[in-house]
Amino acid sequence: MATVSRYGRWLRLMVLIAILIPPAAEATGTDGVHFDRQVMVGDQALAIRGTGVLRYMRVIKVYAGALYTLPGTDPDAVLSDTPKRLEVEYFHALNGQDFGSATYKGLARSHDPQEIERLKTRIDYHNSLYVDVEPGDRYALTYMPGVGTELSLNGRPLGVIDGADFAAAIFSLWLGDTPFDGRFKNDLLGLDG
Repeated sequence: MATVSRYGRWLRLMVLIAILIPPAAEATGTDGVHFDRQVMVGDQALAIRGTGVLRYMRVIKVYAGALYTLPGTDPDAVLSDTPKRLEVEYFHALNGQDFGSATYKGLARSHDPQEIERLKTRIDYHNSLYVDVEPGDRYALTYMPGVGTELSLNGRPLGVIDGADFAAAIFSLWLGDTPFDGRFKNDLLGLDG
């Protein structure tokens, strides 16, 4: 009888805690990965636009991501000269050197060789910043007009690359006409289908 009584008190305590402690309103998540609902970029507050999971071969979860933009940013204008941030948290360990080849392959799908050649020095610098990641590591790519595109790992800035043209190209890997994954793009932009 004492066990039932102890269990009943424990259950009532858990229900009371659930009622009294409101859920976190400042975070949202996908597949167990949590993202802040808002981030500051310089002096501007960017709101989360959407979250999703990028899958390899439609089955293997590679990373969860979140896109942040200024409230009211039109999905068609996301690659324009406007602040934005993409955060991705990895489910698996990946070699840092692999990011560079994936970047070039992705850019080759949607940019002509002359454009890639014009951006080559900045692309190479960007790719040199990548290091190996472990599950739970988080890269953030943040574009600030007039400043450039910052790459950071787990909140630690790694470098900044100049130019709105570079930002449009690099963000197009996820948000352009031929992204890594169309479903992931739509999820980040908060679009249906």
